[in-house]
Amino acid sequence: MRARLVVFPIKGRKWCFSRSVDPFAAQSPSAVTPTTVRGLWKKISSESKPINANAELLVDFISDKMNKAWMGLEIAPEGSMKSKIHGLGLKLLARVKPSEIFLKSISKEVTSVQVSYPPSLDPRLVRRRLRHIAMSGTILHKKYLIGSVTLLPLTTAFTVLPLPNIPFFWVLFRTYSHWRALQGSEKLLKLLSNHSNPETDDADESNNNNKPEQEAQSPTCVLLPSEELYKLLGEASEEGLDEETIVEICKLFHLNKIDVLKYRNLV
Repeated sequence: MRARLVVFPIKGRKWCFSRSVDPFAAQSPSAVTPTTVRGLWKKISSESKPINANAELLVDFISDKMNKAWMGLEIAPEGSMKSKIHGLGLKLLARVKPSEIFLKSISKEVTSVQVSYPPSLDPRLVRRRLRHIAMSGTILHKKYLIGSVTLLPLTTAFTVLPLPNIPFFWVLFRTYSHWRALQGSEKLLKLLSNHSNPETDDADESNNNNKPEQEAQSPTCVLLPSEELYKLLGEASEEGLDEETIVEICKLFHLNKIDVLKYRNLV
């Protein structure tokens, strides 16, 4: 499966990295997970799979349960306890960095990436920035994943309280989120590194300036300049792109407006 990535400057030296979501894409059958603990155990015990594959299945099972619980909070009556928990959850989610959301979008099913960017940017710089965010993600989210796993047993102590164990579920979500971001970082780095050796890419750049960009492409990473994106960017001010322009870009490339605005408002 090919993922379409969109890269463009959004405010000063800040760049936005986002993945297009195909609104007509159907869910892959391989993404279907068991709905019960019994079904999960049956699938794990009946099929001969490596430990990491069973771990993925367990993570998907927990994720499915968390998503269903979150959907239940969304439809809760106004003013109820569930509605207040949902509001608190939205505030916490607003603090999640957009780079984490971007890396999580690079799922294990992705086999190649197509990068759309304004032609005013050097394609090799675009590739290096993508590689940098992937390499940073592997280090950062591995560290946070270990920290979240360490906190999980501690937050179970709050189950003695006559209230929903919000700390436990939040730490559980963060554990899952860092796991997915780590997997996405490693996947993206692999797809980008198939282009060339990261250690020699910068050194060879001066020797490759006269080569057509198509020769620098890899089957797993294709960079395509977008004139439409360039026209929408126009002359961005130091305050960054205005919301109207961001909305137009999101409509054109099927991006999540809330995630894109996070890049502009990131301190």
